[in-house]
Amino acid sequence: MSNTYLRGILAASVVGAGMVVVQPAHSSGHSSDVYGPFPVTLSPWLGTEKSSMGYTGQIARHVLHDSLKSLAGKGNGKPNPELKKKMLSYFSSKDAGRKILAPKSNKAFKIKQTGVDQISKKKNLAGKIYKGLVPGWPGNKTGKEVVLHMIDKASSAKKGFDPSTGYDYKQLISKFIMGAVSYNQAVDNYLDEKLGADKKPNDKPYKTGKPYTGKEHSWDEAYGYWGAAAHGLTVSAKANYEIAKRGKKSKSPEAALKLADYNKDGVVDLYREYNFGHSYYAAAYDKGGKTSYYNNIQKAFIYGRNVITKADGKKLTDMERGKLRSIARSIELNWQRVIAESIFKYAGSVYKDLEKLNVILEAKGNSDKVFRKYAKHWGELKGFAMALQTGKSNIGEVAVKLNRMIGFGPVLPNGSQVVDIDSNGDFIKDQGQSMGEYMLHMLKIQRLMVEKYGVKARVNDKLAGLEGLMKKVGKGDSAEND
Repeated sequence: MSNTYLRGILAASVVGAGMVVVQPAHSSGHSSDVYGPFPVTLSPWLGTEKSSMGYTGQIARHVLHDSLKSLAGKGNGKPNPELKKKMLSYFSSKDAGRKILAPKSNKAFKIKQTGVDQISKKKNLAGKIYKGLVPGWPGNKTGKEVVLHMIDKASSAKKGFDPSTGYDYKQLISKFIMGAVSYNQAVDNYLDEKLGADKKPNDKPYKTGKPYTGKEHSWDEAYGYWGAAAHGLTVSAKANYEIAKRGKKSKSPEAALKLADYNKDGVVDLYREYNFGHSYYAAAYDKGGKTSYYNNIQKAFIYGRNVITKADGKKLTDMERGKLRSIARSIELNWQRVIAESIFKYAGSVYKDLEKLNVILEAKGNSDKVFRKYAKHWGELKGFAMALQTGKSNIGEVAVKLNRMIGFGPVLPNGSQVVDIDSNGDFIKDQGQSMGEYMLHMLKIQRLMVEKYGVKARVNDKLAGLEGLMKKVGKGDSAEND
């Protein structure tokens, strides 16, 4: 690794995930723009494998997440034990034979795998989820308990939506798991604890008989949770976005297939050629031209893996591990900012929905469609806000402000809001704040994301109206509840 790049990484850490734009050097015979393959460095190595790279388990979990999200929208409005059992199969079991429910082939966008086991066997989400308490959800539950509670409610909700609470379970489950599994495992485990000198050392195999060292595989697993296509640096941010959307936005699955199909075999390999999770959101923000989160993180992962590969199967020196920790910090900060951008975006969406909802309610019109959109956007906002709290760093006061301003549920048209759960796990509602006050909180959330994380994409930016709304709503306790 060059000193120039390392200085760039350190500078990025200081300013909060700055723009790392230095091109990686070629290493180990693979393209500098593609993650892997990487040579086997274990010596002696008597196996037949030629590559030390492997992160299939992490991609399988992305597929489990996408499939679970799909199932969360299948309820018929009544208790549905079979649906609940199926959702649990994708969350907490390690059942063989689970089909990939999402992502699936779309017209010309043909996906190689149809079953989870074709990627990796005996994987689940529950075993890798955030172990701490989640104060943003009622009941003081752990990460696993939160998702189990959501699954129970989603299985009985019509198409995953409960109008009595305003909960869109597809969005709540999805956005929280993306943070509580992928983000948490990457930044608070593989890029943290497993970088220690005595954890998964580089001069020993990760497991007996495997072609990769402890540090090689730990880094690969973190990369797998990032979820990006291995060749993502070879195409534009817009192209990476189209890959994740399977050509739906451009209405050209044929073009999206060409962008995704790096090895030109006519199909998309979910293991190496697709963008999952937060990597998709990074590309979505980057295509606006103001940010480069996707490339920053992708380049950093390639750099870090090259540092490990160049050690040639020997124990890493303190200097080498220091480099990796600096790179890992840059990844964490960029990733954290992607989540913060999402909170900013959906706070703006909720604000705009409430503007429309207020007009309809004042005119005594039918608000069903707008309310449904409001619930969807609120679920995304809430899920991302809870996800931000599952990383390596304790975000302290930011978490308190987010949880208080967003609340346990959206403010409903009748002014009520979820405030707790009872001993049976059912939600308790009470009179909440006014819609005007809630709208003000959405703008204060946007301001918080700018102040604390320096978000740049700022999709749905409504901050220009903050001062005027503060004057209109007033400065009571509720308006100042931040």
